[in-house]
Amino acid sequence: MVTDDPRFWSHVVKGDDPGDCWIWTGAISDDGYGRYWTTAGGRQKVLRPHRYAYQLITGQVPQGHVLHQCDFPLCVHADVDNSLSHLREGTNAENVADRADRKRSGNQHTSTSIVGAPRRARYELMTEIRDWVKANGYDRERIAALIAGYDPDAPTLF
Repeated sequence: MVTDDPRFWSHVVKGDDPGDCWIWTGAISDDGYGRYWTTAGGRQKVLRPHRYAYQLITGQVPQGHVLHQCDFPLCVHADVDNSLSHLREGTNAENVADRADRKRSGNQHTSTSIVGAPRRARYELMTEIRDWVKANGYDRERIAALIAGYDPDAPTLF
């Protein structure tokens, strides 16, 4: 298992609980998923951080999709212990079935989660979460509140 890419891990913030998401705090693509640049054979290559984390932790180069059990695009929590890992390798058919089971279609009118949200909205939310985590560290409640679409610092009516 190769986990010694300090530049990569410098962009990851982990929660204290073993089951917490590991938040990617590096670059974010316009679809809300992370981006990570490496150099291979003298050429620059852009990778999805969750795929790269999966490869680093498991030692396996994913041949298909890498699916998020947690439905959080910035999560890179891979683990050889499948009960802790938020990522798993899957086929295209499994990815399509997973998307349907979780009601994450490409149709912005029927989407019910961040992953199914319109591309721009997902990018803006992931950028907001990334920036907050970079500035303040890991806070499970804050992250959950931002994902749910509310500001826990906003005043309440009562």
